Amino acid sequence: MHNRILLIGGNFYPEPIGIGKYNGEMMDWLAENGYNCTVVTTYPYYPQWKVQLPYVKKSFWYKKEIKYIKPYYENSVKIYRCPQYVPVNPTGTKRIILDFSFFLTSLIVILRLLLRKKYDIIISVVPSFQLGLLAILYKKIRGGKFFYHIQDLQIDAARDLNMIKSPALINFLFSIEKYILKQADVVSSVSAGMIEKIEMKCDKKVNFFPNWVNTKAFYPIPEKAELKKEFNFDPSNIIILYSGAIGEKQGLENILLAAKSFIDNTNIKFVVCGSGPYLKRLEDLKDSLDLKNIVFMPTQPIEKLNHFLNMADIHLIIQKSHASDLVMPSKLTTILAIGGVTLITALPDSSLYKLIKLHNLGIVVEPENEYALSSGISEAINNSHIDISINARAYAEKYLSIGKIIPRFSEDMDVLPDIDFMESFNLQITNQLVPAES
Repeated sequence: MHNRILLIGGNFYPEPIGIGKYNGEMMDWLAENGYNCTVVTTYPYYPQWKVQLPYVKKSFWYKKEIKYIKPYYENSVKIYRCPQYVPVNPTGTKRIILDFSFFLTSLIVILRLLLRKKYDIIISVVPSFQLGLLAILYKKIRGGKFFYHIQDLQIDAARDLNMIKSPALINFLFSIEKYILKQADVVSSVSAGMIEKIEMKCDKKVNFFPNWVNTKAFYPIPEKAELKKEFNFDPSNIIILYSGAIGEKQGLENILLAAKSFIDNTNIKFVVCGSGPYLKRLEDLKDSLDLKNIVFMPTQPIEKLNHFLNMADIHLIIQKSHASDLVMPSKLTTILAIGGVTLITALPDSSLYKLIKLHNLGIVVEPENEYALSSGISEAINNSHIDISINARAYAEKYLSIGKIIPRFSEDMDVLPDIDFMESFNLQITNQLVPAES
């Protein structure tokens, strides 16, 4: 059994959404099931883009923590937190500095861990992509298997969203990425579209390791009227909700532009919930358009999140065109688990579009098209879409439950190097999850 695992990742518990959430849940499950787990990470800052309590005063130096896992308190995760530069306004240049600062501070911890008992498996999670270099360093000196798991195609997104404008710098970053992919024993990602792009970069198979959801913690609640009152809305309001990170890749200004077309219907409320570097820009846009039907709310605590998400009549997942197959929206799994009716912007050739259409899990419209978004919202409002709600919950229970995905990850680790990581899992569900071109 490969029972000693080292995770290197900039996002981790207690971040409530995104990659930090998935990294935390994965290590919790592995520790609870007998693995000896260590994490090298930084202090929680996402999606607010500032270090969160109770870490603010401690975030300028290193800190070691032990997280005990319920219900078996003899199992734990050892956490090494490293200082990191966190920009209030994360431009392309500042994100590079953020990533590089964590790379340097975490390198010191990795060098110390080289002198201790060997880890069997080293997992590096992208972003940040260059952390794979630390895993390679450990592997070359101490051995072990290097798993490189890609949640976002970070360099591609920075190029396509014009966050990094220098072609020379982009090419340099791609050359580092190519080296990491070559050195990794296992490369995995979360969607078919991303896997296809990654396989074009490296001469090896890329495995499918999807994001998951806790279907026991997130489930449908039919009493929407009571839930709306709980969050200070009128029971008769139609709630159109975006809940998640507020960043450049989403193109969230289109929500406000769409809201303008519903301004005369005072019963329709657009709720934007979350934190991020572009929140102020959205608030300014709301004021300039004089929108009374937009409500901004902070990121909700995890204990209220199931109620909060169930309050919504329609859920929005908004992405720019260039991001359709560079990132897979992590919020989708939770919306599916509660049986939410989702309106998604995605290009027809993207794996997200194919997934939604094949299983009738939501309504899909063209990205960055204000008219298409408004029309899709009108369609969702004027039709019940009970079938979508039923399909969404059933799909989450069948394919996305944490109890189905992580155990397969665990089983395949135990037999390395005899089979490819997640190979049997791929054979079981890849075709159902993300269909090939017809």
